[in-house]
Amino acid sequence: MVNKEYANAYSEVLEILKYIPKSDYDKIPPNIIELFTINKNEEYVFNYDVNKTLDEQNVSKKAKIIIAILFRDYWATEYQKERILAKEKYDIEQMEKRKRELYNPDDLFKKQK
Repeated sequence: MVNKEYANAYSEVLEILKYIPKSDYDKIPPNIIELFTINKNEEYVFNYDVNKTLDEQNVSKKAKIIIAILFRDYWATEYQKERILAKEKYDIEQMEKRKRELYNPDDLFKKQK
């Protein structure tokens, strides 16, 4: 059983995917669509309005992330994909740098001395 947040996000994503061009929908592997379908929340109702942004419709953060991953993996051009991956790499490096500054092993035991 998938947690409720993800189940709702899968429901939102499936609803949004109804409004994309068939050529883009067909680029998503069937097993991914099946995963969303099997794990969606059957009781959650989300109505997508193509005239509003995702933010205006209170689309969940998890659904936005899933859509971003779908874009990166299946719809982006090579140039867009390179830019996205470079940004992700930069963000991870910055996060790791902050962790090293906060939890520097050399500084952990200084206060004890």
